Amino acid sequence: MIKVLNLFKSFGSQEIFEDISFNVNPGERIGLVGRNGHGKTTLLNMIIGEEHQDSGDIVIPKGYTIGHVSQHIRFTQKTVVAEACMGLPEDQREDKWKAEKILAGLGFSMDDMQRPPSDFSGGFQVRLNLARVLVSEPAMLLLDEPTNYLDVVSIRWLSSFLRQWNGEIVLVTHDRSFMDSVTTHTLGIHRRKVRKIEGSTDKLYEQILKEEEIYENTRINDEKKRKEVEQFITRFRAKARLAGMVQSRVKQLEKKQTLDKLERIKTLDFSFNYRPFNAKTLMTADSLTFSYDEKYNIINNFSLNVRSDDRICVIGKNGKGKTTLLRLLAGEVKPDSGSLNMHTNTGTGYFAQTNTIRLNDKLTIEEEIMSAGCEKQMARNIAGAMMFEDDDSLKKIGFLSGGEKSRVLLGKILAAPSNLLFLDEPTNHLDMEACDALMAAIDCFPGAVLMVTHNEMFLHTLANRFIVFQNNGITHFDGSYQDFLDKIGWEDEEDARRTSGQDDDAKRGMPVNKKDIRKLRTDVITKRSKDIKPLEEKIHKTEELISSKESLLEQRNSEIADAAGSGKGREIEALSREVHSLQKEIDSLFDDYEKLNNELDEKQKFYETELKKLEE
Repeated sequence: MIKVLNLFKSFGSQEIFEDISFNVNPGERIGLVGRNGHGKTTLLNMIIGEEHQDSGDIVIPKGYTIGHVSQHIRFTQKTVVAEACMGLPEDQREDKWKAEKILAGLGFSMDDMQRPPSDFSGGFQVRLNLARVLVSEPAMLLLDEPTNYLDVVSIRWLSSFLRQWNGEIVLVTHDRSFMDSVTTHTLGIHRRKVRKIEGSTDKLYEQILKEEEIYENTRINDEKKRKEVEQFITRFRAKARLAGMVQSRVKQLEKKQTLDKLERIKTLDFSFNYRPFNAKTLMTADSLTFSYDEKYNIINNFSLNVRSDDRICVIGKNGKGKTTLLRLLAGEVKPDSGSLNMHTNTGTGYFAQTNTIRLNDKLTIEEEIMSAGCEKQMARNIAGAMMFEDDDSLKKIGFLSGGEKSRVLLGKILAAPSNLLFLDEPTNHLDMEACDALMAAIDCFPGAVLMVTHNEMFLHTLANRFIVFQNNGITHFDGSYQDFLDKIGWEDEEDARRTSGQDDDAKRGMPVNKKDIRKLRTDVITKRSKDIKPLEEKIHKTEELISSKESLLEQRNSEIADAAGSGKGREIEALSREVHSLQKEIDSLFDDYEKLNNELDEKQKFYETELKKLEE
């Protein structure tokens, strides 16, 4: 167990943490969330001793081992599998199968494992670093964006692996669905403080939203009451017979703490600029073929019609050609054969992480967005929507982080009207809140979207068609992502299930085919709806009743203030009794509200666990 006690940290005048404390208890898998720049990586670095706090303590038990994936890539062994085995404890160095199992899950083939680490791209070298940490079996895993450079199959494998991890985990990721599938608790860095809850990211953000809503309502009410008391003091200060009441209110004001207005937090808030399109088909690709060498066609005889309202996701393992296909369809590279035809009124926007190198380091953010073809004021507005407000839009591109450059690229797409978006891994370098904003913007976009992504929340929420790289070929699939998982699924997962004892399950009479699993899943979802819907209705009615009672309470408090100004003693007494009664009712309703929410959380957690069991 790790204890963090009264931690303070700042960089120059920027305060990162302000007196934060929390524990990581045995068996907890904690998702660490917060906006970019709010200190997530800094906190992880302080736990492993690479950063030092200004004050406070991090208490780590003697002999407690912590594994983390280093960003520095340095290999000493001749083969991938030998390098991964370096992470094994000394007495297990001969258990090569443990390293092979983890490497296979992260996308290395048996042939890959015998090759030198230097043969691989940076993304696969990061995977090798991750494998070396996972085989070491430390007491705690610290994982900072472990899904970067992983394809959807490897992400699903890693999610399953981490759910079975016996030790503690602290996980930072922009992929909300991955985090929620792995973690037992969520720790949020917000306004330089931390909150830790048992449950998902949604539960934490709902709690923060409620707390801040209550705080702001309280602040507004206190401000209103303060003004009323100040008016009373000003009005009756000169009247000798009311001197006692006036003095009492003066002391009341002096004692009452003034609540500061909450500082506004910058959020990514935008929508894509739609170019109206009245035809049915935006683009047609016919028999496209492309290769980087003459021996192997990475894209072979591929055809596609893109309709005006399509949401097409390109999915599959890394290195199979997804980005190449998107570049072909976007006109970034020319096919060896075949044709690509765009409707004359098609307007495209193309986003790719590699395109950050095309940004001019010497230009300001505002100038770079203007280079896409818009006026200065529009560029300034777009920069503001991308969280570069006021003078921040005058920063030079050369001084921006990877995430900030990604936002500038998005801003350039917004500068020109479009009805067809090409998006290649748009969530990399964005924090969780920015990913949510991007998903909402894509969902609201009236045009078509062709997107490469490994984020399963995006796949479940947005896609209605798929281009699937699997079984050494490219296929089309029309339908939702859940339909794809139910009807086709990932080949690697099918192989893994066949080799992990499903035959034994069949002998015991357990359902193993997809039809049985779908039926069980449907039964669980139906039962969940029957259990949860009445609770949600009760919660909604309780919320409305609380709101109604609070409005009446506010009205009666206002009437008391008016009666006090007029000296109506009996009226004040009657109103005070009613206020007291209302306050008791509201307190009782809040107790009921809390019990209902706790019951709802327990039921939702139960059904989430049941559904996850079926997925596994």
